[in-house]
Amino acid sequence: MSITEATLSPIVELRQYTLHPGRRDALIELFDHALIETQESVGMQVIGQFRDVDDAHRFVWLRGFADMTTRADALQAFYGGPVWKANREAANATMIDSDNVLLLRPQRPGSGFSADLGPRPRRDATASGPGLVTATIYSLDAPAGGAMVAYFDRTLVPALTGSGATILGIFVTEPSPNTFPALPIRQNESVFVWIAGFADATAAGFELRDGDAPGVNSSPQRLRLIPTARSRLTGRSRGCPAIPASQRRHA
Repeated sequence: MSITEATLSPIVELRQYTLHPGRRDALIELFDHALIETQESVGMQVIGQFRDVDDAHRFVWLRGFADMTTRADALQAFYGGPVWKANREAANATMIDSDNVLLLRPQRPGSGFSADLGPRPRRDATASGPGLVTATIYSLDAPAGGAMVAYFDRTLVPALTGSGATILGIFVTEPSPNTFPALPIRQNESVFVWIAGFADATAAGFELRDGDAPGVNSSPQRLRLIPTARSRLTGRSRGCPAIPASQRRHA
C-alpha cells in the first residue's frame, strides 16, 4: 500500500494563525463560505479547519497536496487568482500572524489522513463539526527515528485508544525546500506530530503524560481543536490505516 493510495494528501501543512481579539468567527465565516472550494479547484485539499479550545485568538487549519510541485502550482494559482485578491484584505485584517506553519509528510506508509473522510458539509451548515481533534507537536533534536516511533506505538497508541481516541494521522517534517516562498514555513526544524479524534467533545479535558518521549528538546505543544461547521476532518473521522484495525476506533 503506497502513501498516495492510503492517504488523502502526502504533503500536509499544519497552519496556526494568531488573530486579533474577537475576529476568529469573522475569519471562519469568510473561510468556510469563500475559501474552501476555490482552493480545491486549483489542486489542493482543505482537510480541516478549527477553533482552538484553549486560545480564542487562534485559528488552526490543515491543507494538503499531492506533492511539492503540485503545491507550488496550486498555491500560485490560488494566491495569484481573483478569489484571493477579492478576499485577502478582509482575511488579512483578522490576522496578527500567519507564519506558524509546519510542512509535514506521513511518518510511514498509510499514516496520513484517510482518503475516506466523507463529504464536506454544505455551505449553509452552521453548527460546529462533531467531536474534538487534538494535534500534538514534538520538537526534536534530529529527524524522528526508530526510538520516537517505537515510543509512540508502545506507549501513546495504547493510552490514546484506551481513552476512546481514534488516531487520525502521524506525521514528521517534510524536508523539501519551500516551493512557494511567498508563504513562509518553519524551516530547519524536526517535528513528530500525531493527530487524534475524540467522538465526544467533552474529552477536551483529556490529559496524556508523555514527558519521557525520546529526543525531544522542549515540552510538546498540544492543540485541542473544535471543527468548524464545514471541516472535513472531525473527531469522528476514520482513523489512519497505519494503525492496526484492532487499535482504531470508529464512531
